[in-house]
Amino acid sequence: MAQRVQSVQEFLQDSFVPLVAALCSEEAERLTRKNNLGFCELVKPFCRLTSEVHMRDPNNQLHIIKNLKIAVNNIITQPPQPGAIRKLLNDVVTVSQPAEGLVANVITAGDYDLNISATTPWFEAYRESFLQSMPASDHEFLNHYVACMLVVSSSEPEPVEQFLKLSQEQHRIQHSNEYCYPKWFIPNTLKYYVLLHDVSAGEEQRADSIYEEMKQRYGTQGCYLLKINSRGSNRGADEQIPDPWSQYLQKSNIQIQESCEDGPYTVISNKNTDHFIPLDELGNDSKDGLSNNFKTHPLQLDHTSDSGCFDGTDYLKSNASLHESKKLNTGIPHGMCLTLTDHDRIRQFIQEFTFRGLLPHIEKTIRQLNDQLISRKGLSRSLFSATKKWFSGGKVPEKSINELKSTSGLLYPLEAPELQIRKMADLCFLVQHYELAYSCYHTAKKDFLNDQAMLYAAGALEMAAVSAFLQPGAPRPYPAHYMDTAIQTYRDICKNMMLAERCVLLSAEILKSQSKYSEAAALLIRLTTEDSDLRSALLLEQAAHCFINMKSPMVRKFAFHMILAGHRYSKAGQKKHALRCYCQAMQVYKGKGWSLAEDHINFTIGRQSFTLRQLENAVSAFRHILINDSKQTASQQGAFLREYLYVYRNVSQLSSDEPLPQLPLPYINSSATRVFFGHDRRPAEGEKQAATHISLDQEYDSEYSQQWKELEEQVVAVANKSVALSNFQPTQYCLNKYSDNSRFPLGVVEEPITVEVAFRNPLKVPLLLTDLSLLWKFQPKDFSLNSNGETKELITCGKDVIGAEVISEFLINSEETKMARLKLFPHQTGELHILGVVYNLGTIQGTTVLDGMDSSVGLQAGKYIPNGTSVRGRQDLEIQGPRLNNTKEEKTSIKYGPDRRLDPIITEEMPLLEVFFINFPTGLLCGEIRKTYVEFMNVSKCPLTRLKVVSKRPECFTFGGSSTILTPLSPSTSEHCSAYKTVLKHSTSVCSLMSSASSVDFGAGIGNQTEVIDVPLPDSVLLPGASVQLPMWIRGPDEEGVHEIHFLFYYESIKKHSKMCHRVLRHTAVICTSRSLTVRATAYRSNALENEKGEGDNMLVFVDVENINTSEAGVKEFHIVQVSSNSKNWKLQESINLSEDKDIKLANREKGKLCLKAVRCKDLLGMHLTFWNNFSTIKYRFHFEGLKLSFLFSDNYTFADIIFGNEQIISSTSPCADFFFRSLSSEFKRPQTQHIMHTSQGTAQQSLDNAVRLIQKCSEVDLNIIVLWKAYVIEDNKQLILEGQHHVVLHTVGKEAFSFPQKQGFKKILGNSDWEDLEQESPEMVLFNFFRPESSSVPARPSPDHLSNLIKTSLHYPETYNHSFHQKSLCVVPVILLLSNCSQADVDVIIDLRHKTTSPETLEIHGSFTWLGQTQYKLQLKSLEVSSLQLKACFVHTGVYNLGTPRVFAKLSDQVTLFETSQQNSMPALIIINSI
Repeated sequence: MAQRVQSVQEFLQDSFVPLVAALCSEEAERLTRKNNLGFCELVKPFCRLTSEVHMRDPNNQLHIIKNLKIAVNNIITQPPQPGAIRKLLNDVVTVSQPAEGLVANVITAGDYDLNISATTPWFEAYRESFLQSMPASDHEFLNHYVACMLVVSSSEPEPVEQFLKLSQEQHRIQHSNEYCYPKWFIPNTLKYYVLLHDVSAGEEQRADSIYEEMKQRYGTQGCYLLKINSRGSNRGADEQIPDPWSQYLQKSNIQIQESCEDGPYTVISNKNTDHFIPLDELGNDSKDGLSNNFKTHPLQLDHTSDSGCFDGTDYLKSNASLHESKKLNTGIPHGMCLTLTDHDRIRQFIQEFTFRGLLPHIEKTIRQLNDQLISRKGLSRSLFSATKKWFSGGKVPEKSINELKSTSGLLYPLEAPELQIRKMADLCFLVQHYELAYSCYHTAKKDFLNDQAMLYAAGALEMAAVSAFLQPGAPRPYPAHYMDTAIQTYRDICKNMMLAERCVLLSAEILKSQSKYSEAAALLIRLTTEDSDLRSALLLEQAAHCFINMKSPMVRKFAFHMILAGHRYSKAGQKKHALRCYCQAMQVYKGKGWSLAEDHINFTIGRQSFTLRQLENAVSAFRHILINDSKQTASQQGAFLREYLYVYRNVSQLSSDEPLPQLPLPYINSSATRVFFGHDRRPAEGEKQAATHISLDQEYDSEYSQQWKELEEQVVAVANKSVALSNFQPTQYCLNKYSDNSRFPLGVVEEPITVEVAFRNPLKVPLLLTDLSLLWKFQPKDFSLNSNGETKELITCGKDVIGAEVISEFLINSEETKMARLKLFPHQTGELHILGVVYNLGTIQGTTVLDGMDSSVGLQAGKYIPNGTSVRGRQDLEIQGPRLNNTKEEKTSIKYGPDRRLDPIITEEMPLLEVFFINFPTGLLCGEIRKTYVEFMNVSKCPLTRLKVVSKRPECFTFGGSSTILTPLSPSTSEHCSAYKTVLKHSTSVCSLMSSASSVDFGAGIGNQTEVIDVPLPDSVLLPGASVQLPMWIRGPDEEGVHEIHFLFYYESIKKHSKMCHRVLRHTAVICTSRSLTVRATAYRSNALENEKGEGDNMLVFVDVENINTSEAGVKEFHIVQVSSNSKNWKLQESINLSEDKDIKLANREKGKLCLKAVRCKDLLGMHLTFWNNFSTIKYRFHFEGLKLSFLFSDNYTFADIIFGNEQIISSTSPCADFFFRSLSSEFKRPQTQHIMHTSQGTAQQSLDNAVRLIQKCSEVDLNIIVLWKAYVIEDNKQLILEGQHHVVLHTVGKEAFSFPQKQGFKKILGNSDWEDLEQESPEMVLFNFFRPESSSVPARPSPDHLSNLIKTSLHYPETYNHSFHQKSLCVVPVILLLSNCSQADVDVIIDLRHKTTSPETLEIHGSFTWLGQTQYKLQLKSLEVSSLQLKACFVHTGVYNLGTPRVFAKLSDQVTLFETSQQNSMPALIIINSI
């Protein structure tokens, strides 16, 4: 139980005090009314004695009475009705509420920190009023009057006669059969005569004379002169007199009725008293005003609030009127005519009455009763001696309560000795003689039990237990079983719940004082029945306090019983107390996973708060039900939602002028909010496909995002003349939680801003949002270059400034996450701040879709039926930025950066480009070339310029070179079916057709960024509203599979802007490639040092082409229509084919082999000589410049075409040359930083490296082969011709090169056996490796293969030689040894003609011949010089001889270290010697 203001002893003493009746004349009542008080109210604050009182018991022993209190009440002749008592108690509890600002008692139990009311004044007020309102009963005398005061005014004409009348009236009320109420203790009631004198108005002498007469008539012990009203009623306003009556009158004011002043007896006061309810208030239903009030009491209402509606408004009005009445009465001053001297006089009067009248009368009565009992029972002199006999002898076993008969209706006559004992016990109890009282109660208890008078026995047991507890020094323990028996008897046998309740209240206090909280709680819970909700609620609450005040607090039991108490309070109409109980219990259940319990508590709190018009609390409680992950059923959640909407609507109606409040539903995942700047993507129209760009339908990919950023940075650097911007920031069209939101995004005037908000419905019922739109505020600013960012007034609404899209209906199904895309249309420049969303929240009746409804309903066909209740509110979009983790301070603390995705800056109008791809292919063969068209459209009001496109795969598309003839604007007007530029072949042509082109023309010149391509717009400008179609060639990637090609279109406005310099448009094309051809090529040096025309060096190129296409592609066969070469040094001259059929067809899995002759280009010879002679001086300087050596002097390439069909494809024009140069550039863009490191080395080391590189260069050949083909495809019973080209780069003589890019893919095609042979040549298998990059590390010595190719040798001699050995025994044959310097530097050559080996095998191979003349020659060959040496071979007999025995050693002339090795001989030089 809660803490008490007074001790349990004081509580028990004050619960049973001597009762004194008061009967006043009208004039006396008038005198007291000057102070707004009745006589009983006047003396009430002074009824507790401040000094000890002495009296003697029947044994003449002195007994001390401390802190005695008496009760003076008006005579009420009608007993209070039970219904009126219930109303009184209900009102007492209603007005007693926790004091505002009262510090709660904080209890810590385990993980709980509970704020609990330290006291429960409503329970104490209820208990006090309950004990005072108990009607007097015949089985006990505690509530019987002991004495009666007769009060008469001294101003009456005949005061003595008035005393006589009042005395007769009292006698008539007590002794006539007309009145059965009130009850009187003894027939000879003490009458005390009080003369009331008004000091301010009356004559004091007359009052004294009347008092003297009274003393002679009634004796000095039986009368008293009380002087009051020493001051007039017109006292000064500044005088402050204490008001001791207010604390007592507040409890009684709640009972004031309008009919109070019309009581049946004018002499009887109609004010509430301390112990009894006034007649006018607690009488039967015939009294004026009582019946109607009682019938409309809340406890008897048919509560319909549980059905979903709140019908507590009438009760609220009654409570409001009650509080108004309380304020009205408590505001009236009391004792206005009384001075402090008058206060002392009244206090002295009560003491005199008690000392001289009441206590002597009680002492005398106790003696008389004691004597009567002794004489009647023939016992010893006093009960003290008799008690010893009764308790010392053997006890009579008491029967159990179940064995006793129900004799609660048994009545004893007033003269019965059992009642006399009880009467004596009650008198002793009232004057605090608890030991004697206990003895009497114990004696009476045994007599009553023997007579089976259970009502009397229960009363004796009850008071015996209390007396035993109150005995000083505690000679015996508290007999709790007495109380238990009494409670059970009252409740089960006597059916008197009021008496049982009194037992419980008394016993619980006693047990609590002994810290027996568990027993007290059990006792309180026993009396929680269905007959009284208010009593059950109060007792359950006290039981809950018992649980929490235990040594080991039982927190969950506390909460559970508080919930039960709150429920019973609610049934009793005590809404405030019910709300308080639920709120205290919520402290225990909150956040502990008891979701269903939390929902129930919050729901009840919401209802009670709404009933009490605490609308904010109601909304908060219902909000908690909805925002937590509820485990309720769908129907229950729907009920919760409807209640919330109903409450919320009432709140919004009361506060219509305030800003929109926050709604709890649906959930918004603020971090998942995405913002998109720009128009939505246009859908495809026929063969037109709009650029994919960016849309909210695309998922974020960090890898792709980084790729787009790099592309944009690359094109911006090119647009700014290759100057990388230090403050470069990529354009962000779509902002999300992964993007960089630290800076303000940029929007454009008249272009929409789409905000995607992620809504989640946590409930199992659908939510319907209507009139959904964005909340924003806008700060207009001028960002033009000629302004200084002028700021204007802040704007929060206005369609002229910002247009907002409104979604009329947005349905979110149960437990669904759904995105809403809301648009804003800015019409001015400035700073926009998107604050949140605003909408009407409602639900629907069901998920049935209407086919059609009457327009008067307000819904269109196909819409959902709303439930009828919706509320308008808002939710803010508050996005937390990323946590900062850069500095030490940020790492050691929790700081978050800004997230400005919802704060865009609206800039001036910019051009807006839309790109459409016409007939863009989705499937290609590897290497296939397809011609398509791209349409560029400017849909803004500003012209755009400097249109560029950048891609990581420039080798896959081209818009044509600068020399390309403009094609027709429409694809339908194209004259050529072929994607290539072709001319008819001359039939007489045998050799290749040559042409030349510069890489600069195709964007691959020195320093060019080949990934950034200018789009050839007419006049380089696209006007507003204009569109242009340009051709674009697409080449399928060489690798089979699915490929993504990213296009980033860059463009600018003609007018410069301060905020936005450029715009970009993204497009991702997906192309699926399938197998076509694979090409393998090998170059070998020819034996001939010159061709027929004497054109110097030449090579043989072998090209293997294999059809690896699968049957799924539908390709019938491939035709090799042309093989072209591309090089600065070499050109293909002719095809050496053994077959006369020039048409090369390859069916599935067929392979063709071509042999082509290549010669060195003449016009480049001199330039190369000059260059290589100065190589060591200039090489590293150019490497420092970061340039590729192949592009140092010229970007002109020689194209040579060998044609196998009827048309020549001009390989030096678009698109053939484009794809070649773009493929070349993709290889060329590799960084060459490793060469810079070499420049810091010493000169000697540099010279050595130069030598190694020169020797390596001899084996290298920069020859590029382009194989052009046609494929015939059967599709839909039609034959289509596809075109394409493959590239192979030849780096090294004798090393095979491939067109296929990846080992794994090639392994699948060739098989494991062929692949194992190719594993050793893996360095050559690089896609489009036209120019091998310089090796990152230079070897210390060149490889033998490189050294053997430094000098090319050739022997010229007759194949047969006839000689007459008969005439001349020695045959001498002239032989010419040709030496060709294959390097770009001077070479020292040594020719050794001696045979080093003499083994039989060698002799057998070489034959027996010898060289005549010098055995060793030394000579120096200039760069690329060819020299001849005359030799003579001597034979001694006929036979076949191999002349390839000379050994050639070579080294660079300027090198000290000899990289000397034997040069590779030509094929075996066989000569036949014949004899004639």
